Amino acid sequence: MYTSVEGIFRDGKIELTYTPNNISEGSRVVVTFLTSSPINLQERGIDELQAANLRGRLSTFIEDWESPDMSVYDNYDEEKERL
Repeated sequence: MYTSVEGIFRDGKIELTYTPNNISEGSRVVVTFLTSSPINLQERGIDELQAANLRGRLSTFIEDWESPDMSVYDNYDEEKERL
């Protein structure tokens, strides 16, 4: 079973954005470092006006999207099995 958790590498340590449920102390992990490179919207057929429009429409969801309660959807299938 795999569980993905986002984190930040700082001072030689990984800081997790949250502690996953049902993971025992000493569990093995695999760490993948992601590069922060901007997405070229023009390559995806999105111009500046379209990007601004999309950003504006999605901004109405930001509060809900970043709510700690939404983390349940990070591992939706596992959470669904618990019901």
